[in-house]
Amino acid sequence: MSVTAISFVGILALFLLIGISSIRKKHEDVNDYLTAGCNTPAWIIGLSSVATNNSGYMFIGLVGYTWVAGVSTFWVAFGWLVGDWFVWRGFHRRLREYSEKHPVNTIPALTSQNPALESSPLRIVSAVLTLLFLSVYAAAQLKAGSKALHVMFEWPVWLGAVLGAVVVVLYSFAGGLRASIWTDVAQSFVMLLGMLLLCIAAMINVGFPWTLADRLYDINPALLDWTPDNLAFGTLAFVLGWVAAGLGVIGQPHILVRTIALRRPEDVPAARKVYFGWYIPFALMTVTIGLYARVLLAGDLTDPELTLPTMAQAYLPEVLAGMVLAAIFAATLSTADSMLLSCSAAISQDLIPRFGQSYVRTKFGTLGITLVVLGVALSAPANVFALVVFAWSALGGTLGPVILLRVLKVRLTRPTAVVMMLAGFVTLITWQALGYSDSLYELLPALIVSFGVYFLMRLFYRKEA
Repeated sequence: MSVTAISFVGILALFLLIGISSIRKKHEDVNDYLTAGCNTPAWIIGLSSVATNNSGYMFIGLVGYTWVAGVSTFWVAFGWLVGDWFVWRGFHRRLREYSEKHPVNTIPALTSQNPALESSPLRIVSAVLTLLFLSVYAAAQLKAGSKALHVMFEWPVWLGAVLGAVVVVLYSFAGGLRASIWTDVAQSFVMLLGMLLLCIAAMINVGFPWTLADRLYDINPALLDWTPDNLAFGTLAFVLGWVAAGLGVIGQPHILVRTIALRRPEDVPAARKVYFGWYIPFALMTVTIGLYARVLLAGDLTDPELTLPTMAQAYLPEVLAGMVLAAIFAATLSTADSMLLSCSAAISQDLIPRFGQSYVRTKFGTLGITLVVLGVALSAPANVFALVVFAWSALGGTLGPVILLRVLKVRLTRPTAVVMMLAGFVTLITWQALGYSDSLYELLPALIVSFGVYFLMRLFYRKEA
């Protein structure tokens, strides 16, 4: 076995052991399995949330997008950060306070007029949307990890996806959401260190940023254009679209459940500081590495999404290359495990609540949805970035507006909520079909239409139905 493989396996085994060790803290009941007992310290939630949010999308998707688009990708990262910051400032604490008064262990329950009810038409619709889009999102994570392993070890693409699914099931079975959160914390440190090592290696081989700029100009002057080409609505609309992407976190069950798992609402500011203290340097390094890779790997890539593993293999010592590969793989697992648990919760708590009263049956629901997601990963298109941004916009545009209004305790009837979800989804599909998504991320028009529907329909009722 090569040094790279030994390094990779060793770090992956460490993550697995950390997840399995959470069994010491677990209680064999459904709420502990799905929400970690709502008793997790702020710094742990901050690191877990950021590792879950920055996954195959960052390591595989955004780096690959930067390789193609150049410096204009900074607008994508900046807009997403700004939108995310607004959510952390104005929403997460209210969500934790709401969950304190209305105890829930699934995100679809938040869309219901009465979260205490085991089932309602709106909760069922939300659960179906969660299952549909989170399955696609989780499949994208498994595919991202498998692509990295394919580059480093020349394994068949399917093998990496299967390995990821097996690891996730093992520690999810051991400790549920708590296992996912604990492994996220360890993964977050490895992810950040891996990015830092690649940044240093890239600068050693190319030079400081001004040298990088000269080299990029020689390859293609368009790579230094801060405004992407052929924007139908201008640069401001392009940036606002990615701010909306950051706002889309309100509709992401795998992230919101971590806020619910916080010890108390007053811990949200502390979690936010940890979150952005990690997120900002990571996002900057992600785009920077993509730019350096454009110079170092010019003409050597058949798939831009293979940028990071290819760079690690070419420019790092074997032991560090194995660590970076483990970081990439860990990033995909940190998101996939949370999504699979959220999908499992949607099945056992929202769609078949009687099924979910059993702790054992809930765990087998996790196994079942993992097999489905693995099948999607093995048959889905290869582009991780495209899969992730569509699944994100679909959840943000359908669940997000309804969850926001519920948490803010705004009057909202069931028919209005259903029409808002439908209008958001139709807008997403239509916007993509018109070919405008590259100029303005489809989530922004979906949010505008969804909230427009709310204000229009509110004119026709006087009180909560």
